[in-house]
Amino acid sequence: MDGPATSGTLRAFSNLPDPRGCNVIHKLHDILVISVCAVICGADGWVDVELYGKSKLSWLRTFLDLPHGIPSHDTFGRVFAKLHPDAFEQCFNAWVGAIAQSAGGRLIAIDGKAIRRSFEHAWARNNMTHMVSAFVDAHRMVFGQVAVDDKSNEIEAIPRLLGLLDIQDATVTIDAAGCQTQIARQIVDAGGNYVLSVKENQPRTRLRLVRRCTRRSGSCWTKRSWAA
Repeated sequence: MDGPATSGTLRAFSNLPDPRGCNVIHKLHDILVISVCAVICGADGWVDVELYGKSKLSWLRTFLDLPHGIPSHDTFGRVFAKLHPDAFEQCFNAWVGAIAQSAGGRLIAIDGKAIRRSFEHAWARNNMTHMVSAFVDAHRMVFGQVAVDDKSNEIEAIPRLLGLLDIQDATVTIDAAGCQTQIARQIVDAGGNYVLSVKENQPRTRLRLVRRCTRRSGSCWTKRSWAA
């Protein structure tokens, strides 16, 4: 098995309980790795996952066991239907955190967006899905997401999202919605740095920054101590 290629994924999911009984023919870690790789490559269902596995069989066999080849799409679906969602999420977040940690001097951009066409009818636009995401610039990938009821609840979601990430020595950027003392303190306590946008919704903080900037020439950067 090619350790460098998949060791991080296998370690992260090694403690995930196998919900199946005896007489299984496909190993759980094979199913998980194929599924994760397939989804990253754009798979949109279990049939796509099976097709991905079959098309990449020779490559997958360089680091997976696959004693009985690629599982069927029904097998993928049954296994994931039985997995404990919280346990899987915990393992998945551990894997994502390990990948993000591999990039030193990271820049993590946190922002909230409404998912396009996440409503069934045009008159239900107000019920569209809102997500707060963490984008790691070094990998050009989103490494964490938290769903919120609407844009006004981003302040509550940002601390939960930060709690899922390893932000040691990282610089976290957040727009004006996240310019909150408790959020800044959480980042600092986790060993990170931050750049927070300040707008009219924070009049006192904005006035202090304007006064500081007017006393200096050149660019003005928000520092941790100003918001903390």
